Amino acid sequence: MIKITFIIMGSYLIGSISPSIILGRILKGIDIRKHGSGNAGSTNVFRVLGKGAGISVLVLDILKGYFTVKYLSPLAGDTPHLSITLIAILSGCATVTGHVWTVFHSFIGGKGVNTATGVLFALIPIPTILAAGIFLIVLFATRYVSLGSIISSLSLPVILMIQKVRGIFVPPELIIFSIIIPVFIIYTHRSNIKRLIRGEENKIRLG
Repeated sequence: MIKITFIIMGSYLIGSISPSIILGRILKGIDIRKHGSGNAGSTNVFRVLGKGAGISVLVLDILKGYFTVKYLSPLAGDTPHLSITLIAILSGCATVTGHVWTVFHSFIGGKGVNTATGVLFALIPIPTILAAGIFLIVLFATRYVSLGSIISSLSLPVILMIQKVRGIFVPPELIIFSIIIPVFIIYTHRSNIKRLIRGEENKIRLG
């Protein structure tokens, strides 16, 4: 259990590293959370710092979620108390939690979509790719990043249940996790949902 505790703590600290806040200070000497939408995420970085910085933040946020699940969680080794899958999920949850409530920046970070994507890609690559495809379809149809994030996250448990019905084994821990993820994404996007309802949500420029 000591190993698992350190893995969860390490995952949280890695998740707490915020590329958007760091790049904002390096490139323009600003706190990205005080500009644009006020969110420390890649979409706001695209708007405030430009395409290059936005892509960098997008990739780095995904990578930290992928890294903790793929390379950090296996360090726990075999344990009679928790399955390998559950340890990986706990590591991923800690990483996303660190991203959203970062200890290094007054516990105010991003919304967790990119980091959760990295976590999910490490756990369930094919369903994650399918959900990412749904995100892109919604994004290109509406130009709302928030709406794409919400709908794609809601599609994930549906995709896993379809796999299960087709006879593909899906660990029950992953089914539960796939339901928790959209609840979390909706929670972190509650202000975006209010703006979508009022027709005030910002659209992203494509191309």
